[in-house]
Amino acid sequence: MKEPLYRRVNTRARLVHHKHGGDYRHQRNTKRERDSDLTRGSMGRRERRGLDYTPLFRFLLGKIGEDWDEVRDEAAARLDSPDPIYWLVARQPQERRDYVRIGEASYYSGLYVDDDNRLRVVNPELGADDLEPACPCCTHTFNGVRFTRKYRRPPL
Repeated sequence: MKEPLYRRVNTRARLVHHKHGGDYRHQRNTKRERDSDLTRGSMGRRERRGLDYTPLFRFLLGKIGEDWDEVRDEAAARLDSPDPIYWLVARQPQERRDYVRIGEASYYSGLYVDDDNRLRVVNPELGADDLEPACPCCTHTFNGVRFTRKYRRPPL
């Protein structure tokens, strides 16, 4: 059996933020919501946190040019949910992007499936030297390679 295409990260470490908050639990007993059907329902499924899909993204980038059905089936079998596959792979032509931002400072090439059912890169000429960091404090990467351009402060 092959290893999964995701890994668990330490969610109890300092400065690891996971959008904790009380969305529904803070609004369910307000006067405005007290008599609505919203207060009668369940709180819903909890969001899954602490999973890193970097191995999946590297797997997909390594399978460019291969048959999409085989790539998708293998990736889905090694994941907890097939949804992260489509974070990079566009399902429709209008969803195609040159690059996709995952997290705060990780960027990956946008992918799509061509007419021959092969996995392709939306913009194969795009590289780490074409993108500019959004802030001076983070290490920005494109497909795992650090950006070569430096951060430039926007003009005032």
